[in-house]
Amino acid sequence: QVQLVESGGGSVQAGGSLRLSCAASPGTMISLKDMSWHREVPGKERELVALITTSGTTTYADSVKGQFTISRDNAKKMVTLQMNSLESGDTARYYCNARKGARGILSVWGPGSQVTVSS
Repeated sequence: QVQLVESGGGSVQAGGSLRLSCAASPGTMISLKDMSWHREVPGKERELVALITTSGTTTYADSVKGQFTISRDNAKKMVTLQMNSLESGDTARYYCNARKGARGILSVWGPGSQVTVSS
């Protein structure tokens, strides 16, 4: 059993930066495999923004390559999304996701954190 909680969201002016963090509940003993960030806006499908494996291999959506950076701290069971040069199109609710267990089949979602970019 594990819970994820995002933090760091908020409002920012276009061109600014934000850093989102997602951490597993303290004391979590379950192994976390791939961890990722997704975003969702009303009326649109939730999309993968960035993913990072346990070993550190990363994958980014074309729309954020060179703009966002995902990283993780396995000891802290934490994943971070550094977002730079934010634009209005980046406005969305961002969700943290992690696959858990030895098989890495089950997925856990955080409650999400709103990011609003104003012009």
